[in-house]
Amino acid sequence: MTVLVVGASGATGRLLVTHLLEMGKTVKIIVRSSDNLPTAVKNHENLSIIKASVLDLSETQMKEIMRDCTAVASCLGHNLTFKGIYGRPRRLVTEATRRLCQAIQQNRPADAVKYVLMNTTGNQNRDLNEPISFAQKWVIALLRLLLPPHVDNEKAADFLRTEIGQTDRFVEWTAVRPDGLINEGQVTDYEIHPSPTRSAIFDAGSVSRINVGHFMASLIIDIDIWRNWQGQMPVIYSTEK
Repeated sequence: MTVLVVGASGATGRLLVTHLLEMGKTVKIIVRSSDNLPTAVKNHENLSIIKASVLDLSETQMKEIMRDCTAVASCLGHNLTFKGIYGRPRRLVTEATRRLCQAIQQNRPADAVKYVLMNTTGNQNRDLNEPISFAQKWVIALLRLLLPPHVDNEKAADFLRTEIGQTDRFVEWTAVRPDGLINEGQVTDYEIHPSPTRSAIFDAGSVSRINVGHFMASLIIDIDIWRNWQGQMPVIYSTEK
């Protein structure tokens, strides 16, 4: 099994890559710089580093990178700076998702490739018509106006839901929705739900980045976990102690 990870130099992406390598998988990553990667990860014999911006790769290059991959995981996000939030590319996550899925489809693999997207509880799964309060609707409407990354997250998940859908021959997908992200040093107990069990705006829960990385790796590796959440947008919380 070869897994491609994009967004691998970010806080959660690094942990996902570490989990996959510890589980004995071959991993490719596309990063502009490998400076943020731990030395043990950077020098791992099962890791291939492609130094590039994912949106700068040509269609031919993307297809070649994807050719031997059985899964893709995206931890892409926008830097929390003025330029990262309001500068270009405004649709980094969406366009990367679209281009990677199109590369998979063009390669026409014999077995469907898994696509695991890291998303957010601030985004609803519209397939389930998840209820939210009137006040939360107003806050989310403001986020759409003021924070382009929120719209990017929504559109990336919507691409998977509506354009890949549930019956694509070549791409299967899951969009993982963590609540408030925190840092912890080791994997702890966590819970997975089909929909949020609390308001992402007014009563947010929390989940460690290492738990998110562990769940994403488990989706890729464990066929039973994958079958349980394929084509869905599971929400992850760390279990309260």
